[in-house]
Amino acid sequence: MEGGRGSPWTRLPALILVLLACAVTTGEGRVVHVGEAHRRSMLANGLGSTPPMGWNSWNHFACDGNGEVVIRETADALVSTGLAAAGYRYVNLDDCWAEPERDAKGYLVANKKTFPHGIKALADYVHSKGLKLGIYSDAGYKTCAKAQPGSLGYEEKDAKTFASWGVDYLKYDNCNNGDLKPLQRYPDMSKALMKTGRPIYFSLCEWGDMHPAKWGAAYGNSWRTTDDIQDTWESMTSRADQNEVWAEYARPGGWNDPDMLEVGNGGMTNDEYIVHFSIWAISKAPLIIGCDVRHMSQNTYDILANKEVIAVNQDRLGIQGKKVRMQGSQELWAAPLTGYRMAVLLVNRHAKDDAEITVHWDDIGLPAGTTVEARDLWLHKTLDAMFTDKMAFNLTSHTARMFVLTPLKSQMN
Repeated sequence: MEGGRGSPWTRLPALILVLLACAVTTGEGRVVHVGEAHRRSMLANGLGSTPPMGWNSWNHFACDGNGEVVIRETADALVSTGLAAAGYRYVNLDDCWAEPERDAKGYLVANKKTFPHGIKALADYVHSKGLKLGIYSDAGYKTCAKAQPGSLGYEEKDAKTFASWGVDYLKYDNCNNGDLKPLQRYPDMSKALMKTGRPIYFSLCEWGDMHPAKWGAAYGNSWRTTDDIQDTWESMTSRADQNEVWAEYARPGGWNDPDMLEVGNGGMTNDEYIVHFSIWAISKAPLIIGCDVRHMSQNTYDILANKEVIAVNQDRLGIQGKKVRMQGSQELWAAPLTGYRMAVLLVNRHAKDDAEITVHWDDIGLPAGTTVEARDLWLHKTLDAMFTDKMAFNLTSHTARMFVLTPLKSQMN
């Protein structure tokens, strides 16, 4: 495959350390240093040390059917199916949860028809299940669905409201913004959340508009690098490609976000959903389920609950995987893990043809002569063969193979 060996991939950990020490320059020319006391340090809020895992209402329900009954039943399902135990802890409301107008004092009010008991009661219920509640707002005058007010100009009032309700996560969208640039809007909500004193995960849903990977860590725990995902192979792979460009900027406390998972919504095949979940996992993307977990198939559950793939996503080293080689429709992704291990993902993106994909050690940063044990994360078995310097596998169209490679202990002394 093309792409040249001896890639700069192996220098990624050092590059991340450099980035942590660098400054962020805003669109107004103001330099915001990581160590400055006045800015919000999202790393210091204790959240996002690994990518968040949870569920969001939008991909499956949009505005229709999004109400407190669905949210409560979803919380119940996350617990009863074991998905909560697997790490999916956030239950996130998206757009259309509020009344179309603020009350007489300027406060957001839960929609009286769909959330008749209010958000505080819902948060209490979700918390009683050992889970966390997320909510949605917009850095504009109206939300994207134009169903409720945005938070532009009301940042402190809304942040205090969310905190008083017991909200744990805020997805902050980018619509109807009066043509103000993101760096004129997102920092205000970041500061407002900090002032509440409640740890609230801050998800910047800026769509990659002004390259938020370059400045998002100063204000949020994650930042969208793409436009909205759709439940198609083409949309999913394009979002993966767009997100991968910014890999060097991801690290514990701040993650690139290619949008929520479509696994289980029916627009792709099971093999394609395995590719989807595998890429999101190795990319250290937030794993936010977007299907109806109350009525998911066994195949969907088996993908979402794959603890070995989840472990790659949640690995404490926190280095986002990259495409280290590609030739046409053949792709090889890699990400270093704790314990001197390496996650590798082989993807055949061709619509019809099979492909043999070879993993060369010098492409993924393993020293020449290293012998490894290979654990297949989807077959849940360790391969009988040991591999030295390379390994090759045949893949049918729109499929993936994912492994964790562990050097033999005799070579690690």
